[in-house]
Amino acid sequence: MGSVGALILFSILAAVICAKARVAGGAIVFALIGLVLFVSTPAGSGLPAAVAGFLSTVDSAATPALTDTREAQTPVTGDDGEGPVG
Repeated sequence: MGSVGALILFSILAAVICAKARVAGGAIVFALIGLVLFVSTPAGSGLPAAVAGFLSTVDSAATPALTDTREAQTPVTGDDGEGPVG
């Protein structure tokens, strides 16, 4: 497993070269290979849990704003009850 670092480095370099040559497919493939190799190392083993925690936090923060289904508020009326104030 000592050569995993070199494989990660070469996949990053290949992704950069593909991106500079405007070959998007190759850049994406090499970047994904580098990411998979990084996650397989002990240093990157916590990455999936960190991403899951981040997405869970974003989801819990966004859910109330996206699913708020309060009923429409009734307009404020004047003292005589004739209609809206203003």
